[in-house]
Amino acid sequence: MPTWHYSVKLADESKFAKAVRYDIPVSIKYVREIANAIKGMKLDEAIKFLEDVVKLKQPVPFTRYYGKVSHKKGLADRFKWPAGRYPVKGAKYTLEVLKNVRANAENKGLDTSKLVIFHIAAHKGITLKRYMPRAFGRSTPKFKRMSNLEVVVKEVG
Repeated sequence: MPTWHYSVKLADESKFAKAVRYDIPVSIKYVREIANAIKGMKLDEAIKFLEDVVKLKQPVPFTRYYGKVSHKKGLADRFKWPAGRYPVKGAKYTLEVLKNVRANAENKGLDTSKLVIFHIAAHKGITLKRYMPRAFGRSTPKFKRMSNLEVVVKEVG
């Protein structure tokens, strides 16, 4: 098993809390867009935002992978970007990681109301390559892409 490290180096880790989740069964495209939307938010605000995404009340702006993505009402006001989607499955897994990092911060003795998402990164995970047999000796690929997500929060104020 290879070793894996966070992609950010911290000088003083007393005001920071970290969490990571490996092999999320969601494409990197969705996890990347969710991470981009909540970067820099307060932790409680980001959790509320993702709960609204799961309830289909608030869309996530898609800024890189936005080919044939329709515009959503209210996105241009909040994020200055009109195109978006509701990645419910990715939001559920991201919500789990945010709750884990909140618990890690509480364990360290940090004030959870002052936590801000300092660093969040989505990395490409493994791809499960499977093939479905078809007629006349052919096959169709059925690839399942995985993602890794790391979150670092910082106590401000």
